Amino acid sequence: MTSLIEIYRNSVRTWECDEMGHMNIQFYVDKATGALAVLSRMLGLPAPSSSNAGLHLVAKEHHIRFLREQLAGAPIVIQAGVLEVHDSHLRVYFEMRNPAADVVAATLVARVELVDHARTHPLPMPSELLERAREMQTHLPDHAAPRGLELTPPREPLTLDQADAMGMVATYLTPLEPQLVDSDGFMTTRAYIGAISDSIPNFASRVGNWDRSNSRIGGAALEYRLVYHQAPRNGTILTIRSAIRHIGPKAYTFCHWLFDNDTGRTIAAAEAVAVMFDLDARKAITIPDKRRAALEKLLIPELGI
Repeated sequence: MTSLIEIYRNSVRTWECDEMGHMNIQFYVDKATGALAVLSRMLGLPAPSSSNAGLHLVAKEHHIRFLREQLAGAPIVIQAGVLEVHDSHLRVYFEMRNPAADVVAATLVARVELVDHARTHPLPMPSELLERAREMQTHLPDHAAPRGLELTPPREPLTLDQADAMGMVATYLTPLEPQLVDSDGFMTTRAYIGAISDSIPNFASRVGNWDRSNSRIGGAALEYRLVYHQAPRNGTILTIRSAIRHIGPKAYTFCHWLFDNDTGRTIAAAEAVAVMFDLDARKAITIPDKRRAALEKLLIPELGI
């Protein structure tokens, strides 16, 4: 096993922070996507061009642990290693650190596949890439292991009609915006979790008419799992259905299913462990009784991704 390799160095921009005052979850994924592009070059993939069909690695699944909130101006370094090497995919570990505070900010494990401009199907990994990936193999540290989520094989995708029949609530409906599409014309990896993040205020409004814009009680994600089923193109109408799967004293687990509103097909599914967050004390709080009662109305225990 080898040590992790630095593949990204940047910082938290002010515009990457949300109403909670810290870097939004979508930018953890965005930075990890940038790190994956650097790693692709280290693994021997050339820069995308018309002659090589734009070969690049894309994440098909993410497991994320958010360990320390990061504020505007914080320096960010990402180191990576390869956990598993297969002919069809790699499992890659990303460790995001704040080097000034000398703490791990987040960990991300990605199942990645090789695709081209068309993205009609995953491509076999070149032998040179597999050889270099084996040279970068490492192990998963304890602080990156699943804690509140079980990484079971993904379930059969739901349809929009099935989600509605189960009692999931509508929290998002909007066209995919041009700025959230990559150079191949597909939805960026950041945009999937970004849509979920943008749906949260509507989700909160279902929890006892909680308006987070005028409250000092916010929310913070501790752990996320995302499974990417489709890569939608510009103009696709996106819609999200959301529900609660489990409620504890402080933490609760919710599920979000992202659909193509025209076809009703699943685009992505996400499951997360979150807490209610005191924005002044900057710490998790026990779920207030009134909001617990509202959360319980959205409970679908058998739901998963």
